[in-house]
Amino acid sequence: MAKVLVTGYGVIGQRLAEGVSRQGDMELVGVVDAAPTLSVRALKERGMPYKLFASDAEAKKALAGAGYDVSGTMEDALGEADIVLDATGAGIGAKNKEIYQKHGKKAIFQGGEKNDVADVFFHGYANYEKGVGKDYLKLTSCNTTGLIRAVDCLDRIFGVTKVAVTIVRRVADPGDYHRGLTNALQVDKAPNHQAVDLMTIMPHIDATGILVHTPVTHGHFITVIATPKKSASIEAVTEALGAHDRIRLVSIAEGFLGNASLFRYARDLGHDRGDLYEIAIWRDTIVKSGEDIMFGLHIPQESVTIPETLDGVRAALSMQADGAAAVAETNKYLGLPSWK
Repeated sequence: MAKVLVTGYGVIGQRLAEGVSRQGDMELVGVVDAAPTLSVRALKERGMPYKLFASDAEAKKALAGAGYDVSGTMEDALGEADIVLDATGAGIGAKNKEIYQKHGKKAIFQGGEKNDVADVFFHGYANYEKGVGKDYLKLTSCNTTGLIRAVDCLDRIFGVTKVAVTIVRRVADPGDYHRGLTNALQVDKAPNHQAVDLMTIMPHIDATGILVHTPVTHGHFITVIATPKKSASIEAVTEALGAHDRIRLVSIAEGFLGNASLFRYARDLGHDRGDLYEIAIWRDTIVKSGEDIMFGLHIPQESVTIPETLDGVRAALSMQADGAAAVAETNKYLGLPSWK
């Protein structure tokens, strides 16, 4: 049984804690945070289903003084853990790494950290084997995670030589105010980091892209133009994408008009916080331009990286040596693909 500690109980951390708890071969040691944030407060009001640890002695004093039942500090929790899932803010994970190294603990960092924090820039489907037995892995960002799922799926069947993407990026997560109230689109300089990151994970593919920030909160939208090595019909591409256990095919006729439709549907399904682990690809958008394949997909940014992070636990702890076997185990415990 792999013993897992989650540091940073925020947007990603709370979802990681739940994901670990659902894995039949993993045990959640607890969660670590530094202050009584709304997420931590909600954890308390839920009856504290996970042990809460403070980031350090000063944070422990503050949390205990605010009425929280604190089981100890992060360093106390590290004694019980085999691996840490660091979901702290960008830059904090790199500082935490020094503590993990001191205690001889493996760790997985989220997409906000710089690549040099880890031994391997990791994706469960595209390069699982490179992470096996490694001490430190870094996950791709939410957009890159979903993008690679789709491109890797097609690459395995048809071969892909290059991709061009346009990302319509949500400006902030639900509940965030730090971006302000906006009524504008903002364009980033090309190529976007997701295209560059895809090439880091899949160096045989030439990728580029443009990113546009948009004032919405429920998900990103990505258009992909992929050039295959061999001719692929729309029907064959649709079949390939539909067979993937972390890709849900949807259509406009079914009522999936956009990002808000998927968020509402996840809530109607009874998913906590309206989470979806899978990306969605619209059948209506799968078209061809010459031999190039084009389609549009939805990224549920708050939850899409959770399965690949759990894949990372399996790789780092050598729970499975084979990527296909590992992702199958992760999917089984997460209930993927529930829509089939």
